Amino acid sequence: MRIKLVYVILFVFLLAVSASAQGAAKKADLDLQSMTALELALQMGNGINLGNTMEAYGRPYLGTKADVSEYETFWGQPVTTLEMILAMKEAGFDSLRIPVAWTNMMDYEKGDYTINPAYLERVEEIVNYALAADMFVIINDHWDGGWWGMFGSANAQTRSDAMDLFVAMWTQIGTHFRDYPHLLIFEAANEELGSRLNETSIAQDSGWLTDDETYQVMNEINQRFVDLIRGLGGKNGDRFLLIPGYNTDIARTIDERFRMPSDSAQDKLLLSVHYYTPWSYCGTEGVNSWGTEREYQTQNELLAQMTKFTEQGYGIVFGEYGVLPKSDGSLKNNTLDFLANFHANMELYGYVPMLWDTSSFFIRRELKIVDEGLARFFRERSLAARSAHTQGQIKGQAAAHLAMALELARQRDLEAGPVLGAGGEAVAWIMFDSGDYQITYSVGDIYTPTSKTEGVIATDVVIDGEGRHRVALDFRGTAQGFANSITFAAVGIAQGELHFPGYIIDIKEVLINGERYQMRGRPYTTSDDGICTRVNLYNEWVRVIPEGIRVINPNWRPFVTPTPLNKQNIGRIETIEVIFDFVAP
Repeated sequence: MRIKLVYVILFVFLLAVSASAQGAAKKADLDLQSMTALELALQMGNGINLGNTMEAYGRPYLGTKADVSEYETFWGQPVTTLEMILAMKEAGFDSLRIPVAWTNMMDYEKGDYTINPAYLERVEEIVNYALAADMFVIINDHWDGGWWGMFGSANAQTRSDAMDLFVAMWTQIGTHFRDYPHLLIFEAANEELGSRLNETSIAQDSGWLTDDETYQVMNEINQRFVDLIRGLGGKNGDRFLLIPGYNTDIARTIDERFRMPSDSAQDKLLLSVHYYTPWSYCGTEGVNSWGTEREYQTQNELLAQMTKFTEQGYGIVFGEYGVLPKSDGSLKNNTLDFLANFHANMELYGYVPMLWDTSSFFIRRELKIVDEGLARFFRERSLAARSAHTQGQIKGQAAAHLAMALELARQRDLEAGPVLGAGGEAVAWIMFDSGDYQITYSVGDIYTPTSKTEGVIATDVVIDGEGRHRVALDFRGTAQGFANSITFAAVGIAQGELHFPGYIIDIKEVLINGERYQMRGRPYTTSDDGICTRVNLYNEWVRVIPEGIRVINPNWRPFVTPTPLNKQNIGRIETIEVIFDFVAP
């Protein structure tokens, strides 16, 4: 569909004003057709999401025929205006990602995959706002109620319907926007391509796919997406396309089972991953501080791994990242330190950062960034502010920043005293997230004892071989004095697979508040990364028991579970202890 005349006029006018005021090159003047994905990434600059807006899933309550504005505002955001998008641009953002739930107004259960024209036109209107603001713009299909779980259904017809829906959806989107400029980028999905293909929100019989099969199906979906868009005419023949990584997770995406699709256009594919590591700091209120040497190293090492794909010619878009503010709206401690180091990595490797925002950083009703220090940070990272610097200078400054930040963190850690496991020895601990995410301790395969809720007292132990050990957490010193049930828990042994390959963690006893807890089913020993040895105590995200699990008695295999603890009978936790034997193979 053609861009409405009013926006064309406004677009040209605003570009002229912007260019004269800032002296920056207009994106509409760039020869995008001749650019590679790596070159495009350098032009996309600093981006932001229009979160909780067009992807707000009101369909179960509103049906499919409500006014479009009711879906747009269903998760509490105001109706999007041109003024808002222009203010985002002024705040230092050169790219806008618009997450979309297309089935909000689609009767797909009845086999009707038609997107209501009003919904398409409203998304188009917001796309035009971004173009008028001289921004790159990304549109995707974003969670969308979890229909993606149809791909993992036990029913072959449901799985076939899922692909039909996907093809019909992107055929309509691609056709509608086929004449739009190359500033518009299509992204096949959000975090759904991966384990969420087994999601049961819509397809309750989902969960049929093995881990290997989720990779296989996601590769097929991504290839179908590229082939489909390329055949829809207009500018789609060489439009830049954004391919989601597995769960948009770095570790799962660099896995050899993930493959970028082949493409009839040359060097026009970008790859999307997200960054919220550690989640306990970035996404919950359980941890309020960040910045140890190990945390800096973890961020730097994870982000560097995506060069696997830049070396193959793919541009990298971090479609979401951020340190979400606390519930009172205030920023967490070290937010700017985290962002500065993250952005330095973006600049060093030529990645594109897209801040996840739901009016928590850029307050849409007030048209401004919530904090002046944060506002200055983003303004300084706009393309206009950096137009006087060469890419070589930007990369050099980024490398210097990373080195200095890491050294400062090292000096702070030395002043704070030694940390268990700093010498590379194996350390056992309990990873933990409470049911309300208010209490946390070192969640993830990298042992990070500083990543915890203030007041948590941990008993962690160095493992030097076979024997019986006790690890524990005491929550009585936290602000609320206890953990409210459980969302995730596991016993981990950092460096366990390196020091003691094949060993088994044989849990003998779990005590909650000093009382012995009766587990349901048998726990098992495994490793997600080949480094950390782990036993899940409660991990509901594991839908399929992985291959290669280790148990003391082979006869236990039919009874193993990733959730031997039952959160339904676990309430207030003041203390939790785990006693286990570490057994040689």
